[in-house]
Amino acid sequence: MDKANRPGGDLSPSSPIAPWLHAAAVAVAIVGAFLGSGALGGTPIQDAAGGWLSADGTVLAPGAGAFSIWSVIYAGLVLHAVIQLLPAWRGSTLQRRLRPWAAASALLNAAWIWVVQWSQLLLSVVVIAVLLAVLARTFILILRTPTTGRTERLVVGITFGLYLGWVSVATVANMSALLASRGARAPEGTTTVLAAAVLGVAAAIGITLAAKTGGRLAPAAALAWGLAWIAMGRLDGGLQSVPIAWAAGAAAALVVLAALVFRLREARTPRHQVAGRRGGAAR
Repeated sequence: MDKANRPGGDLSPSSPIAPWLHAAAVAVAIVGAFLGSGALGGTPIQDAAGGWLSADGTVLAPGAGAFSIWSVIYAGLVLHAVIQLLPAWRGSTLQRRLRPWAAASALLNAAWIWVVQWSQLLLSVVVIAVLLAVLARTFILILRTPTTGRTERLVVGITFGLYLGWVSVATVANMSALLASRGARAPEGTTTVLAAAVLGVAAAIGITLAAKTGGRLAPAAALAWGLAWIAMGRLDGGLQSVPIAWAAGAAAALVVLAALVFRLREARTPRHQVAGRRGGAAR
């Protein structure tokens, strides 16, 4: 039986209704996230779950100013959801592949907020880990799939690049909050060493992302932003630590430097070699 004649119609990513379903999912997710964040009353995220996710919850928590990046990410998600409805984008190969993953990322983000509001930190780590995996898959699709032009490439690249970079930092902070909430305490004198090691891993992730993406700036910028705000939080917050602040600042600088180096290297590579390495995907 033809898909279009099946009961319920064709709900595949290439069906005519798919762009509208994606836009609806993003709208529901963003409204749910807004309500769950406590913006209209209730408990703000930083005060939920015992306050373990606040700027002073752990030594790896970003300072309060770091979370302003969500305004940019949400704006990008809304812009993408609207523009992919346009005829020029509606049937593009990239949008067909991207829709289910983009919608899933928005829904998972809203789910994370509500899980935190229910004080389920363990479940929140599971949700954010799945979100990180979905975003990684999303960005791989962006890199490997041809686009209709520069505008589409910029919108999806910047939006989901920032999203991926920030959630990478948020995952580290979330796991740190879970361990702290469970009473995990490092032996005296080793907290700084362990925190520096984790920040080193975060920097390694940023360098790997730069290498695999040809120095894409959006993931690096968001990751470095989060690391820099961890440094700020350790300098003027309730959990001050100059060594951890220096380690976080150095990690942020390494991530930015790696992105610039690989970006420059990619710019010097002939275009046919770039296309060959990425299966012909346009940059």
